[in-house]
Amino acid sequence: MSKNVTIPSDNKQGDCPGVLAGDLAKTKRGLIVLQEWWGMNQQIQDEAADLATRGPFVTLVPDLYRGKLATDNEEAGHLMSNLDWNGAVEDIQGSAKYLLKLGCKKVGVTGFCMGGALAFASAVRVPEISASAPFYGIPGEAVADVTKISIPLQCHFGKTDNVAGFSSPVEQEALRKKLDNAKVKHEFHAYDAGHAFTNTTSPGFHKESCDLALGRLIKFMNENL
Repeated sequence: MSKNVTIPSDNKQGDCPGVLAGDLAKTKRGLIVLQEWWGMNQQIQDEAADLATRGPFVTLVPDLYRGKLATDNEEAGHLMSNLDWNGAVEDIQGSAKYLLKLGCKKVGVTGFCMGGALAFASAVRVPEISASAPFYGIPGEAVADVTKISIPLQCHFGKTDNVAGFSSPVEQEALRKKLDNAKVKHEFHAYDAGHAFTNTTSPGFHKESCDLALGRLIKFMNENL
């Protein structure tokens, strides 16, 4: 069962709303689930609740847009371009501290699209994070230097992702080279799918790839949290 919570955050916008799911009586593994560029819509809340049940995990979705939601690509792009990425990282750090204070022993992070890029950034910049599993999103170097990642990392991308400059095969290959050259221990999984292949409401949804990727994510987090 999910419930609305308030997450203390150092973000200059103040505390961050969020949605918590899972049962601490069943697990002490915390998992932060980060939104796509649409915002904290019902789809990402449902995905987090599903992961909480299947893990099992105690999941927390921070509302990085603080109530704003997009319904089309133009609006989503506007919200994402206006996001204070440093502030979002502070919200994620606040989320990790919240889960630890709640009673979780360790906290991991996963995210999709924009949230994937932030999951990479969290792996570098949030010391309370113990494992990261980003999906189809890569942060700019000004946000995070991925070569500095020292925690367990599991990457998920679509082979036919066409979001140039963010998650396409060109960026994927550059990312792999960076991680390999820096000897960052990681898993890298590429699927026969495009962008947003785990989002059941997206035209890019690919059930076979989604099932495989989420199964890997759950196993990875259970091994590392």
